[in-house]
Amino acid sequence: MKSFLVWFQLMVLATLPCLAVAKDVQDAQVGFPPKSTMEAALIRGENVYKRYCVLCHGVEADGQGRAAKQYDPKPANLMRSPYPSVYKEMIIRRGGEALGRSKFMPPWEQELTDEQISDLVQYLGTLVKPQ
Repeated sequence: MKSFLVWFQLMVLATLPCLAVAKDVQDAQVGFPPKSTMEAALIRGENVYKRYCVLCHGVEADGQGRAAKQYDPKPANLMRSPYPSVYKEMIIRRGGEALGRSKFMPPWEQELTDEQISDLVQYLGTLVKPQ
């Protein structure tokens, strides 16, 4: 029985790389960009935005989300944000109050991974409209 378990574990371990390659091939067939591309980062960033930010900042990132009416000051209009990416990353990580802004902007450092924050900041950069 012990030899069967050892054999089974070896077989499972031997197939893991194949499964990873199969997943990459499947993603390519579906049309997902490779994980490391800028396009992939923007797609992931948009997904993070839709899950964590849209309620306050709105679908159009104009600060007019469904919950925006409850807050004073209102959520930032991210399409007109003059702040550099470094600042955006800090406010996402630490929250508004830590940077002298709205206490209603929560810190997301414990909720989001470094990759999610980086992807989100890159996505936010695509939203800024020239003034």
